[in-house]
Amino acid sequence: MTSPSLYEIHDPRFRSLIVGSAVLEELYSGCRWAEGPVWFDDAQQLLWSDIPNQRMLRWVPDGGVSVYRYPSNFANGHTRDRQGRLISCEHGTRRVTRTEADGSITVLADSFEGKRLNSPNDVVVRSDGSIWFSDPTYGILSDYEGYKSAPEQDKRSIYRLDPVTGALTAAASDFLQPNGLAFSPGETKLYVADSGTNPDDTAPAHIRVYDVEGTRLTNSGIFCHLDEGRPDGFRLDTNGNLWTSGGHAVHCFAPDGTLLGKIRIPQGVSNLTFGGPRRNRLFITATESVYSIYVTATGAQRP
Repeated sequence: MTSPSLYEIHDPRFRSLIVGSAVLEELYSGCRWAEGPVWFDDAQQLLWSDIPNQRMLRWVPDGGVSVYRYPSNFANGHTRDRQGRLISCEHGTRRVTRTEADGSITVLADSFEGKRLNSPNDVVVRSDGSIWFSDPTYGILSDYEGYKSAPEQDKRSIYRLDPVTGALTAAASDFLQPNGLAFSPGETKLYVADSGTNPDDTAPAHIRVYDVEGTRLTNSGIFCHLDEGRPDGFRLDTNGNLWTSGGHAVHCFAPDGTLLGKIRIPQGVSNLTFGGPRRNRLFITATESVYSIYVTATGAQRP
């Protein structure tokens, strides 16, 4: 029996993706703006950013929450590379970094064509080791989530960092504000949230999809429109369903862009990731809190 206050069923297929008896759990509260969750299965821990408070937090099952890094340089989105290392986007330093096994930090990218990046926001790593990240201006619009500054880049781009040469390529630049991004299970497509509704509320709230051709993104199209809120962070499951933030809900879209359903969250959702030993637990960052809920879907992202 599904809870009518928790789930919205827009398509019968959504029923097979949710656990009717599952409970939405609040794991932590006390953030100013929770973002960028990333699951470490080998360490059984969840890391995420509390951007305005300049810290990264860590949750361990049955172990509570502790500070992982302070100050965090207003870190936002995170992922792991194929060696299991933490890759982070930092608003304050306008760079993408890698945390090594010994805890030291390596700068991967902080400029393009001789000019500083805007404020790297979200990041994913492909199986070939290439690192793809979005670079909107959110982190330099004010002193709340970074340091207010004029952008040096003329465009808001998605970049690709070559794992061998370290060369940075602008893979696509036709955005108002690129935000969350994730690969399809087969890595042939890249989905990108164009969250230009903030601060321009007249712009459409949609997620775009591209074909991945080498270092380039081609054949741009609209994958889906959100009927509430704006898309920020999202992830895909192994069947190609896309789970995204949007207002006070997690929205689930089928591979054809059909809205299947929503999971209602008490606060505005910023991002999410799959985790747990079987990658069937959604971890959701939402304004002040981090929530989790079990689903029947399995997250596609590895490690």
